[in-house]
Amino acid sequence: MQHLNLDFSKRVVLDSNTLDWLPSPLEGVTRKPLARENLESGHATSIVRYQAGSHFSAHSHPMGEEIFVLAGTFSDEDGDYPQGTYIRNPPSSSHRPFSTAGCTLFVKLNQFDPNDTERVRIDTRALPWQAGIGGLKVMSLHDFEGQHTALVKWPADEVFQSHRHFGGEEILVLSGQFEDEHGQYPTHTWIRSPHLSEHHPFVKQETVIFVKVGHLPI
Repeated sequence: MQHLNLDFSKRVVLDSNTLDWLPSPLEGVTRKPLARENLESGHATSIVRYQAGSHFSAHSHPMGEEIFVLAGTFSDEDGDYPQGTYIRNPPSSSHRPFSTAGCTLFVKLNQFDPNDTERVRIDTRALPWQAGIGGLKVMSLHDFEGQHTALVKWPADEVFQSHRHFGGEEILVLSGQFEDEHGQYPTHTWIRSPHLSEHHPFVKQETVIFVKVGHLPI
């Protein structure tokens, strides 16, 4: 596979529902690459699916691994992580992942700041939402030197202010349909907007997004 969507000056929108599952190096684990270097140990953002009973061999994360469990239960030698779990494995960490019943994950590999060494395990189903701007509800997941990761719940018919993204913005629509002046983005659409991009988002139905800001090249 050649490099994929690694020009961070360009906006990228991918409805992952329309992408084919591609094989990984291990049987029973498939993936939908969204952005990727042509290296198994390189920069990668993907939707990953474990069939029931599948496992990945022990491996390290030279520049970290970030996971959000979209469906099923993901596991490793340290525990079980059901749907809605947010995971950060810091640079140089290693584990031996598997899934007994099967799972689907949003995975970002080798994209951490070397100084961002916090290990995170959050079951977002157990955390309360906090009030955001307007009718939005926010659940903060991780912050590091201007980089922020959160879940945001939009009530039906919410309209947000037009705004710019310093350090870029990355969204995965977890439920509902996200919208802005550029288009409509159904569940499991991935949107990456570059540094200083601007949009005016809104929704017509209740929608939940996974969002990262401030982490893309300036």
